[in-house]
Amino acid sequence: MVSLQPPLCDFGWQAFDFDLPGVDGVRYNLARAKGKNGLLVMFICNHCPYVKSIRERLVRDTLELQQYGINSIAIMSNDPAEYAEDSFANMKLVSQQYAYPFPYVLDETQQLAKVYGAICTPDFFGFNANLELQYRGRLDASRKEAVENAPRDLFEAMLQVARTGQGPREQFASIGCSIKWKEQ
Repeated sequence: MVSLQPPLCDFGWQAFDFDLPGVDGVRYNLARAKGKNGLLVMFICNHCPYVKSIRERLVRDTLELQQYGINSIAIMSNDPAEYAEDSFANMKLVSQQYAYPFPYVLDETQQLAKVYGAICTPDFFGFNANLELQYRGRLDASRKEAVENAPRDLFEAMLQVARTGQGPREQFASIGCSIKWKEQ
């Protein structure tokens, strides 16, 4: 497991569209995924201990953000041939087990992760209603272990995006396991 930190927000960067299969049998693109006030694009997986440690908080925060017009989508871009826990069948199981309130989709070619510049899992990209990047940071101050009463960085940032269209200028990088790239 390699732990990496992605770069911080490139404000105004435009979201790239996609067409990916969800574990619910539906195909998703930007238009289908976005909320009236924005979209949180999350690169996650099943096997990473960083992702495993935030699942409950991620569900809590994304459910609350829906009330403010911010929808979310989770994208799994790892190579499941090398990490069986990240298979599409296991994505379905994890989504059901944790009652993910957002689509969980497979980036089988890994092209979307490359276009977005995703570095690790989790890697969060928060877009406003115009699909301009306003947040690229951590969920909260926790690492692999939840920190009690940790400020909810991602939630507060996306709440600000919902209200103003702008993200906070001070952001802290996420941390997680590297994306597991396919051999070229």
